[in-house]
Amino acid sequence: MDKKSLIGLGLIALILIVGLAISGPSKEQIARNKFIKDSIEQVNTQLQIAEQAQQKELQKTRAQITEAIPDSIKQIQNTSIYKDLAVSVNGTSEVFKLENENIVVYINSKGAKVEKVELKKFNRYGKTEPLVLFDKDSTVQNIQFEAYATKTKFTTDSFYFKSSGIVGNTIHLKLETSTPQNYIEYVYTLKPNDYMLDFDLNIVGMQNIVSSGASQLTFNWKQAMPSQEQHITKEREAATVYFKDTEDGVDYINARKSEEKLFEEGNIKWMSFKQHFFNSTLIASTEFLKAGSSVVTYEDPKSTDVVKSISAKLAVPYKHLPSENFGMKFYFGPTDYNTLKKYDDLDLQQIIPTGWSVFSYINKWLVIPVMSNLSGMNMGIVILILTLIIKTLLFPTAYKAYMSGAKMRALKPELDELNAKFEKNNDPMKKQQEQMALYKRAGANPLSGCLPMLLQMPILMALFNFFPASIELRQNAFLWCSDLSTYDSVYNFGFEVWGFGDHVSLFAMLMFASTIIYTWMNSAMMMQPQQNQQMPGMKYMMYLMPVIFLAVMNSYAAGLSWYYFLANVITFLQTWVMKLAIDDGKIREKLLANMKKPEKKSTFQAKLEEMAKRQQAISTKK
Repeated sequence: MDKKSLIGLGLIALILIVGLAISGPSKEQIARNKFIKDSIEQVNTQLQIAEQAQQKELQKTRAQITEAIPDSIKQIQNTSIYKDLAVSVNGTSEVFKLENENIVVYINSKGAKVEKVELKKFNRYGKTEPLVLFDKDSTVQNIQFEAYATKTKFTTDSFYFKSSGIVGNTIHLKLETSTPQNYIEYVYTLKPNDYMLDFDLNIVGMQNIVSSGASQLTFNWKQAMPSQEQHITKEREAATVYFKDTEDGVDYINARKSEEKLFEEGNIKWMSFKQHFFNSTLIASTEFLKAGSSVVTYEDPKSTDVVKSISAKLAVPYKHLPSENFGMKFYFGPTDYNTLKKYDDLDLQQIIPTGWSVFSYINKWLVIPVMSNLSGMNMGIVILILTLIIKTLLFPTAYKAYMSGAKMRALKPELDELNAKFEKNNDPMKKQQEQMALYKRAGANPLSGCLPMLLQMPILMALFNFFPASIELRQNAFLWCSDLSTYDSVYNFGFEVWGFGDHVSLFAMLMFASTIIYTWMNSAMMMQPQQNQQMPGMKYMMYLMPVIFLAVMNSYAAGLSWYYFLANVITFLQTWVMKLAIDDGKIREKLLANMKKPEKKSTFQAKLEEMAKRQQAISTKK
């Protein structure tokens, strides 16, 4: 583009800019436009305010008209919907309180439901007032049935029950109908010094009101479990539903899942909404029917105050008789083994994870009795006493393991000779045969050192299951730990470390350090140089397990880490004492003396050796 063209384009641009400036609105025009716009917005706002006022006035008028309707007309409306039950639609809500040494139960006349329970001997973590197991905003309890006349399904929490008051520690609440002889009655009785609330359902003269096609009523029971402990994440790992049916016995829903369970195998004896250390359990005197019964668990990970929500439907048999009774009980209390064991015929104690099969008896016969009998002491000291008892009972096996290691060390010269003999001869079977023959002549058994570990594993597994669920440890402080039933934290990262957590547990670190030392000591005592040569990776594998265990124990019950630490320390002391008391030189002298004795062979052993020789001869010919 040449110079003249550029000048021409510049002049055109200048003319356009000047023209726009001259033809644009003046300051007065801009101000006038803004005034018009603001006026329109002000009018619209006034119109909206007037419209809202008009709507409020209309709603008020409607309410006045509704209130002006005579009660007789309202009664006609209720009668058309509720028929015989219309007399109980309106009423005044009244709360009744039943109390004994353990619990306070609040019962609302609307629906006659248990709307709140306090446990007087327990507190929520960080609070001083009695622990609230649940309140009216977190529970639903009603019976659902279908009315014969209208084919409409009603729930009892839609009606007001009548009561003449509390007599003794019993209250009768009656859902009345248009005929006084026909009613549904709830009877609650709280016995002294108990966690059981007796609950009787009486259905009188309702055969012509409840639909003839209904063979059962539905007991709806829902609960949003409130957080009671220090760490809601640990509560969620324990909160779930347990139940007992007539076919499979006690079973439960996995606490780590949100799940729906339809009952198909057997009828239900009881159902328990289990929190971490407490539970609400509904027990039938006979059985709830499996058909029509179900339970659903739901968890909201974002909630900071609700651990888990549970909704259950339990089928109550109904035979349309003039008078029927269905007896039930509520257990509202701690998940304590000895407390639940009092109701032995119900197997309620099985909601406590004491361990699998035979392992559970370690907790039932040893751990729980020790903790119960020493409950007045600090639980950190009780765990120390428990560890001393267990290690004392296991001392014979620890002694046998030490002697096995000492014999292996005493036979080191002979084992070195065997290694040198077979260094160039690649015949591992022959080498193993001669090693076993050496052990036998000397009277040593290399496998006996494994016995203590095999005996300790059931104990460790039993405690691993029980300690986090032990209510004896709940809110029991020890040293720097405020609650032995959950993890202690001496440092918080402020972020999540994958596989480890967001904190450091000092008890877990002590357990880890002592386990590493124990592993090193055990390896030095038991594993011989030739074993290290044959299996060089084994010694590294032995150190990997404590690392994995640390990742688990960092977010586990501090009481369990304290036990493992104490067990390792006591093992060190036992080993040190045995090392001082036992002379390795005398052990070698005894082994050498055994090797000089003539070897005695049983008939069975002679046959085995003969078979081995024949097999070796066949291999040589090939």
